[in-house]
Amino acid sequence: MTSPTYAEIIDGHYTKNWSAPTKAVRWTLGPIGELPNDFRVLVLQRATDMVAFATRCMSQAADEDRLEIHVLCRPDDAGRTDLVEILTAVAHYHRSGSALGLGHSINFGKPWVPGSACSFGVVSLPYLDGPDLEWLAEPPVRFLWLIPVTQAEIAFKKAYGMEALEERFEAAQFNFLDPFRPSVV
Repeated sequence: MTSPTYAEIIDGHYTKNWSAPTKAVRWTLGPIGELPNDFRVLVLQRATDMVAFATRCMSQAADEDRLEIHVLCRPDDAGRTDLVEILTAVAHYHRSGSALGLGHSINFGKPWVPGSACSFGVVSLPYLDGPDLEWLAEPPVRFLWLIPVTQAEIAFKKAYGMEALEERFEAAQFNFLDPFRPSVV
């Protein structure tokens, strides 16, 4: 029996926590050749009212600190290719620019959804799923949540820290699935 590939291990972790991927998409524009051959953006059913777009093989088995990220959205957003483009750009930045981690900010370069004020993201703990999703033991991989945010929220995070921003999210009971939500600051 052959050992599963790194991509199969990542797929299995998502399937265990959410569902089997309904799609595995590879963006075809830009410097996609600089990403690992097995890199894909997976579309998974997270709950009846949520879909996850998640990276697979943004990190590689040989990497020291392995990281995969996901964005949550409404089920009617499951066909959106712009989320595939955003996560592909994030993966490219992670592999060729600066390695991403908990609390980091990312400029999407465009709104999360056309007309949305959320054109940035913050890398957060997967609060909705907890440590079962966050940590894969073997090989060790961390799975974090990329939350789309506004420029004002990024400025607030830079001034007061990630914990202060998350406290604002909680106090406002913000709807992280709503691309047109008001800023919490």
